[in-house]
Amino acid sequence: MKCVVLLSGGIDSTTCLAMAVEKYGSSNVMALTAYYGQKHARELEAARQVAAYYGVSHEQIDVSKAFSLSNCSLLSGSTRQIKHESYAQQLREIGGEGTLETYVPFRNGLFLSYAAAVAISVGAEVIYYGAHADDAAGRAYPDCTPAFEQAMNQAIYEGSGRICHLEAPLLQWNKAGVVKEGLRLRAPYELTWSCYEGGDVPCGTCGTCIDRARAFAANGVEDPALHR
Repeated sequence: MKCVVLLSGGIDSTTCLAMAVEKYGSSNVMALTAYYGQKHARELEAARQVAAYYGVSHEQIDVSKAFSLSNCSLLSGSTRQIKHESYAQQLREIGGEGTLETYVPFRNGLFLSYAAAVAISVGAEVIYYGAHADDAAGRAYPDCTPAFEQAMNQAIYEGSGRICHLEAPLLQWNKAGVVKEGLRLRAPYELTWSCYEGGDVPCGTCGTCIDRARAFAANGVEDPALHR
């Protein structure tokens, strides 16, 4: 069986890739990385390094035009600044539920549709993506919820002629649980990049930096990327 993995270069997708390689073997796994108009290319380079580490086939795609009308703060053409506070704090500020400013409109839907076309073309029967419970909380990222995953799985299964399906193996875990699994698999977290800001080192104060630091702390280990 072959597997296509959406690989952003961050913690979650790298853990997914590690799980796929363990289950299917590197020769049966393809990593797919998307440029979507993000403000920096650090995560793209991280994805290339992670894919090379595992020796898997790796394709980079450009879907940036799909988001040219969006003012999401992650995008290069945005007039918004990235907020430097936790996701929990951002959710509280909008009443406990709703999408955050770092939600790129239907990004995972687009990525998964592209991945489905690739998977069918190369004869892959399964697609992995790294949605997890923390991203789904409060519908901060609605394309990470169980309902979304179920709907996309059904669409991919039917649209592929019932030969390909979607899996989100991290869906029931929080970030600390994701890191725990990655540590078990010896995932190369030292190669990953999570920070929403570019630069030589992570900012440490954006939502994803805060979540990452807390996840490693919950596992009682230091983030290996801090010493690369």
